[in-house]
Amino acid sequence: MSLSTDTSTNLAELIESLPKGLFIDGQFQDAEDSATLDVINPSDGSVLAKVAAGSAADARRGLDSIVAAQKSWAATPARERSEILRTAFTLLTERAETLAQIMSAELGRALPDSRGESAYGAEFFRWFAEEAVRISGDYRHNPAGNARIVVHRQPVGPVVAVTPWNFPLAMGARKIAPALAAGCTIIVKPASKTPLTMLYLAQVLKEAGLPDGVLAVVPTGSARDFSALLDDPRVRKLTFTGSTEVGQTLAAQAAKHSLNVSLELGGNAPYVVFEDADLDVAAEAVVAAKMRGAGQVCIAPNRFLVHSSVKEEFLDKVEGLLREFRVGPGTDPDSTYGPLSGDDQVDTVSRLVDDAVQRGATRRMGELPAGLPEDGSYYPITILSDIPAEAEIHREEIFGPVVAVTTFDDDDEAIRLANDTPFGLASYVFSRDLSRALDAAERIEAGMVAVNKGALSDPAAPFGGVKESGNGREGGFEGIDEYLETKFISLPL
Repeated sequence: MSLSTDTSTNLAELIESLPKGLFIDGQFQDAEDSATLDVINPSDGSVLAKVAAGSAADARRGLDSIVAAQKSWAATPARERSEILRTAFTLLTERAETLAQIMSAELGRALPDSRGESAYGAEFFRWFAEEAVRISGDYRHNPAGNARIVVHRQPVGPVVAVTPWNFPLAMGARKIAPALAAGCTIIVKPASKTPLTMLYLAQVLKEAGLPDGVLAVVPTGSARDFSALLDDPRVRKLTFTGSTEVGQTLAAQAAKHSLNVSLELGGNAPYVVFEDADLDVAAEAVVAAKMRGAGQVCIAPNRFLVHSSVKEEFLDKVEGLLREFRVGPGTDPDSTYGPLSGDDQVDTVSRLVDDAVQRGATRRMGELPAGLPEDGSYYPITILSDIPAEAEIHREEIFGPVVAVTTFDDDDEAIRLANDTPFGLASYVFSRDLSRALDAAERIEAGMVAVNKGALSDPAAPFGGVKESGNGREGGFEGIDEYLETKFISLPL
């Protein structure tokens, strides 16, 4: 079903038509105890839908199904796997507006951002459809001249994946597409805030021809119900995107069984604006880098480090752009900025902003317009400056629409401030001098650096961080490597 206009009737019909059961062995089904979880619309606080809430036993059933399918899926010719992924890309592209409506309804995000994710998420299936047929190995003689070395790459095996709520389609696509391309089966736990998108993706993959049992999707109300799978010896990989605390806990559990682990955790991205930057470019990039998804993006800049000589001009330009946003319900076609994902997120952002202001920071912008739904989880677009060093907002990920500005006076100070964090996911550098920008990009401790631009993510490029932001890469040529093991076969000459 596709929507060309946004009316409450059409949206209600769409939500009613979506699958809401656990996806196990190619079928949507109720939870073992018929338990459900409420999906809340952050735009007005209403219950959008009730989705089956899997128990530990349901998660085990899902694992059983992907384990049973692993051998046959690994033996499926790469070209067949590729064609299924390519078909999925085509279907997702055809249904881009439907996906956008679903995501904006359950996440609250404005439709323009959700439409962007529809295209971005679909692209992973096209990219890895192409990578599926390019898995390579090696053949050579050893230096001693008495053996042949054959290097063969084969699927890791059954995968357990945990995805976050802020990108309900793309975060699943970044894991599911390369796993399927490599020949791995996979069970996914979507975030309890946004399960509808992942269940719809499962339906699309089934329509694309994915064999029963290759994918399982099991929403749960408790992470513990899913984490028990990591103690099953049949599981060979954990891939997780989410909070640092939960990810490190799951990784420690996985380490007990020497599982292959990929983690994409928290960030604290610096946004460095040197005095020679094109300030129009640097200000306009804030819209893409910070305001996408109301700032609820792991690579969104957290700390705006601006040279003291250009701070006021930069702030004037940024404020002018941010005041053009129209705040409203996510599915309202006129909204360009929606609510946060829930009241819990509002509380977190409020705490960080209030702490900074109480310690002496200046709040330059931060008011909500009148007329918003009373029970919606809205937070105003906020600009803070003159933030003292001891403010919590320097150390914690904001995950909200807050531009927090501090200043520096020379390049070394800028790099020191940028690296003064245990995290290292994304970073941003602005300078007209390319040598200066590249020097900063090389010195900043982060897995990704955007130079003179705000858009950073690309399915054709490796996505991931260093330090406590995780390990492993998703997307790019490297993305499929996370789901392959290297086997050495020695043969006599």
